[in-house]
Amino acid sequence: MLRRLTPVLLTLVVVALGITALSARPDDGATRPNADFVVLVGAAGLRWDDVDPENTPTLWRMAEQGAIGSLSVRSAHRPTCPVDGWLTLGAGNFAAWPGARPGGGCPAAGVTIERPDGIGANLPDQASAVVHNQEQLSWGATPGALAESVRCSVAVGPGAAVAAARPFGRVDRYAPSLPENPAELLGSCVLSIVDVGTVDDDDPAVRAAQARQADARLARVLAARPPRSLVLVAGVSDTDSPSRLHVAIADGPGWEGGWLTSPSTARSGYLQLIDLAPTVLAVLDKPMPERAFLGRPAVTVDDRPDDLRAAIEAPADADREAAAQRRVAGWFFTLLAAAQIALAVAVLPLLRRARRLAGPHGPEPVSRRIVAVVELLLIAAALAVPAALLADAVPWWRGDHAGLWYASVTALLIVGGTAAVRFSPGHERTLGPLGAVAGLATLVVGVDVLTGSRLQLNGVVGYSALEGGRYAGLGTVGLGVFIAGALLCGGWLAQRFRKGWRPMVMVTVGGLAVVVVGSPYLGADSIGAIALTAGVSVAAAICSGGWLTVSRLAWATMAALAVTVGFALVDLGRPADERGSLGRFLAAVGDGTGGLTVHRSSSSNIQTLVNSPLTVLALAGAALVWLALLQPWGGLMRLFGIYPAIRAAMAGTGVAVGLGGVLGGSALDVAGAAAALVVPMAALAALRVLDHSTDRTVPDSGRGGGETGAVPPGGPDGSSRGGAAGDGPAADRASGDRASGDRASGDRASGDGAGGDGAGGGRSPAEGSAGDGAAGDGGVGDDAGDQGEAGEPAGPDGQDSAGPEAPDGPRAAGAPRGAQVPAQPTPASSEIPAG
Repeated sequence: MLRRLTPVLLTLVVVALGITALSARPDDGATRPNADFVVLVGAAGLRWDDVDPENTPTLWRMAEQGAIGSLSVRSAHRPTCPVDGWLTLGAGNFAAWPGARPGGGCPAAGVTIERPDGIGANLPDQASAVVHNQEQLSWGATPGALAESVRCSVAVGPGAAVAAARPFGRVDRYAPSLPENPAELLGSCVLSIVDVGTVDDDDPAVRAAQARQADARLARVLAARPPRSLVLVAGVSDTDSPSRLHVAIADGPGWEGGWLTSPSTARSGYLQLIDLAPTVLAVLDKPMPERAFLGRPAVTVDDRPDDLRAAIEAPADADREAAAQRRVAGWFFTLLAAAQIALAVAVLPLLRRARRLAGPHGPEPVSRRIVAVVELLLIAAALAVPAALLADAVPWWRGDHAGLWYASVTALLIVGGTAAVRFSPGHERTLGPLGAVAGLATLVVGVDVLTGSRLQLNGVVGYSALEGGRYAGLGTVGLGVFIAGALLCGGWLAQRFRKGWRPMVMVTVGGLAVVVVGSPYLGADSIGAIALTAGVSVAAAICSGGWLTVSRLAWATMAALAVTVGFALVDLGRPADERGSLGRFLAAVGDGTGGLTVHRSSSSNIQTLVNSPLTVLALAGAALVWLALLQPWGGLMRLFGIYPAIRAAMAGTGVAVGLGGVLGGSALDVAGAAAALVVPMAALAALRVLDHSTDRTVPDSGRGGGETGAVPPGGPDGSSRGGAAGDGPAADRASGDRASGDRASGDRASGDGAGGDGAGGGRSPAEGSAGDGAAGDGGVGDDAGDQGEAGEPAGPDGQDSAGPEAPDGPRAAGAPRGAQVPAQPTPASSEIPAG
């Protein structure tokens, strides 16, 4: 009865962990004081490296007194041209100006501004901009939503007119340039938007002059600001490709010092352009539009350095890192994909010749030296992504040759990680490298997440603040590596326990991983947590043997759905500005705009599938697994039969990364990152299992506690690596796998046993491949495996119902299924002659 309830109980545990991780929301402890007036000053292209005490003294003093941050100016068009930035500012959502864009750049013509009455202004193209954004773009932005919400706004300059125009094109009060004394103008409405110019030249001297001119205009604004006012300064757009991070400063009562941030970024010192509109309404205590804004109100946090130079250097350095990341990431993933494909091609002949058949007519075995080199290359390939993540701990982007520095640091880390795995205890075991690599990968990503995901922010294998998709938590690549590493660690650890304990071990490791991925304090990836919940449920269901049946798949699906529904109910109960992505999506479904989210996700999946190098990694890994490793000669089915917990971990990884990629809009990127770790380790383990497929096992006097020695086909001279006691599947069974009953649930119970191929069991040369059916290696059912548990004898002699443990496993020809051929003890050096 308890056994039947085990899947139910484990599913409930995973569900409880998932909902607990997702439902907790961090208290940022931030403050958002009110003001009577807001003055929003914009300068297209203004970056932190344009700010210094000599050239821009007003900006410098304002940064000393107020809160500062790095502004991501993402819009519905890339790059964000000045007109796109101003339109996005007024919409509080990702928007873009309609019209032709030569070469994908910025519109050639400016915006038409009419002044029919000398007080306000009118934008005749505003109506077409609203239609363009709502009907042709997937964000559903409403240009002019900010001005419509405050009812009275002032615009100074052409860019400000675009931001302050209502949806039908009217600007309440407009001045084409800043007056010498703008006090009366700025005090006429609660919101004033001022365009102080553009900083866009490539010549340092000209650019400095542009920044100085913008600073002088800002000084006039500050001198004429209304009482109890908040002044926001923003570099509202890019001016060319590629995108950069820009200036954001808030100065006013309650905004003294600290970093600017917002819930949309969840990262101190970072906010988005779409956050400025909701910040204005929150400060003015105005109600938010029900559906218009995607941004969240900005707040301040108090962990900024006291020295302003040090404080400004941080966002300026982040901008340089993000710019360098864009250049390096493309070639890194391209080289990684090419290297892994080349390594897969090199492994194929080794797999074909890895089985060491006895007798003079078998193929010549591959040199041990070559196999050892290939194993090291497989380990290095699996560690490439974790090493690339760790390389961002070194400020490689500050040098003149950033790409070369990054490549050097990554290569050194790969060499160091490979050496650590090579000389780790247990390396000679079949699963030794797999466990060590999975542990290192999980450790690198996990420690980064626990310490604030610093390595992933603007990292080559992380996410870029310039893209505006994510600013904290686990990125796409990190999610794939962490899922694969955590589940492989769980499988490796579960394999060392008795069969009955394996599901609990898998749920414990996987449940902790779900908490790390889903917690808003840590990974902050609700979709990844839901996908991982399904993967953990699949792994727990089959880690003790048996196939992924419909009922087991149903339990995994129910677990993922239960986590989704539970978190959705919790998230929907929060205020609108505190909801996560799932809660916002369900709210959008309720008000009829959920189709936009689905459209964006599907478009993102298609674009990523076509353009990402990780797609090549995922497809190449799947091809190697399906066309080679899963073939009768490939060794992976044999590995799955001997080590069912590893099979469960890999199956769970496939389910989790597939769901996580599709639901998260990243197509095969998550699967590609996981494949970069899993596929090399699967190939290495398959090589080792095939290498030991003809090892002979010396029977001992009892079932537990003895060391099972493996005798190579060539005799006891040690010429075969598998002949060393304590190495390979035979020795693995003696030290743990044998005690867990995998012999019965593995090859012998599944059809490989017909050829005598238990874990480390011997077989005659004539039987070298007879029992290696592709379908037979995985283990058939739990009942077969239950009979092999150490300490659970099925007969009076303490041995299982399959008979005494002897190397010569095949049943006598014609013998009834229940009858067994007694084992004949032989000297350790004996072997079955060929032919």
